[in-house]
Amino acid sequence: MATSPPFPTYPPSPGGGVLHHPHWWQRRWVRYGALSSLLALSGLVILALVRRQTGTEGFLVGLGLAVLPVPWLMAAFRWLDRVQPGPWRNLVFSFAWGACAAALIAIVANSFATKWIATSTADPASADTLGATVIAPIVEESAKAAAVLLVFLFRRRDFTGIVDGVVIAGVTATGFAFTENILYLGTAFGTDQLTGDRGIASVTAATFFVRIVMSPFAHPLFTVLTGIGFGVAALSAERQHARRVLLPVCGLLLAMGMHAFWNGSSAFGEYGFFAVYGAFMVPAFAVVTWLAIRTRQRELRTVRAELPTYVLAGWLGPAEPFALGSMRARRMARDYARHHHGRQAAREVARYEACATSLAFLRHRGRKGKAGPDFVVRERELLDELWRRRDVARPALEYASRASVPPPGQWGAAAPYGYPAVPYPAYNPYRT
Repeated sequence: MATSPPFPTYPPSPGGGVLHHPHWWQRRWVRYGALSSLLALSGLVILALVRRQTGTEGFLVGLGLAVLPVPWLMAAFRWLDRVQPGPWRNLVFSFAWGACAAALIAIVANSFATKWIATSTADPASADTLGATVIAPIVEESAKAAAVLLVFLFRRRDFTGIVDGVVIAGVTATGFAFTENILYLGTAFGTDQLTGDRGIASVTAATFFVRIVMSPFAHPLFTVLTGIGFGVAALSAERQHARRVLLPVCGLLLAMGMHAFWNGSSAFGEYGFFAVYGAFMVPAFAVVTWLAIRTRQRELRTVRAELPTYVLAGWLGPAEPFALGSMRARRMARDYARHHHGRQAAREVARYEACATSLAFLRHRGRKGKAGPDFVVRERELLDELWRRRDVARPALEYASRASVPPPGQWGAAAPYGYPAVPYPAYNPYRT
């Protein structure tokens, strides 16, 4: 009887098995260190610029008010990403890029362009209008899109569809809006200190109402259009080069156009802002939200449709496709593992769920002819991850499946763990 190795075997390298050590600038710690240093330096510079413009007291007030919508927005994007959760480092990078690097680029470029236009035309008022409606949308959306592009290029395995694009773009824009709100609210507070205004009639209260209460989703909404373009490009086949380039560009242009329309709303008359907000921004936000939730539900259907193949092969238990295709059942499985075996078991179940979801999406892309050249290796890597965690995850997922939709009279005798046993195929994936 032939046996297969417990881990995938890889073909020898062209050099006859000789390992080629990467250059120092290709090492992971060098890239991480350079990127972290860049973001930290950008953060220090942007901190100094904002503090110089708002003053220490204004900066602290702006910081305290600007942070209020951040947890809600981050929780919303994290909820959307629950089906196939991406690594935390991608979200941390995206938020840091938006709050530090993108904000610094925007402040420097917008100020330079506005001053140059004002000097060239000798019309500061027109320069401010042009800067807000043309320069700012182009600069800011391009700076935020850079984070989405970097994740798309260098974290390709974590960027597999529309939801990933929406989440990365939204988190980046949340970080950008956070820094921008500190600047606007701190400046408004400084103005109130000079004029003596207090309470609801103050500039700070008006700025807070417009930017924090009415439109905390504005920047995420703009940049999410770029993320959708990258997400659709990620779903395209490798050979569709034009589609993979044009779709992100179209998304970026839409983001710039919506941003420009929003910034120019104040030029539409006394009630122009409220008209654009009610007739355009709110419906656009509703449509994008509906699209994101619908895509999330479609991902769960993909999980339920693709995983039964691995049940027949013996890699998964018969109850697992349903449990893995239900967010409620997933949560119950993690809770069950945590209650009976502790937090480490719950983390193992969560990792099992994430790998199974990635496996389902990988197979779906493969059936559509859109998988990359590393399909076989990546599939085996994910199967190995599942096999190592099966002893902890399978019982929890069985329990969650039965507790979610108990099939009457379908299960056998009770197992020692307190839930009915399920017969598994006798096939062992590591044997043939």
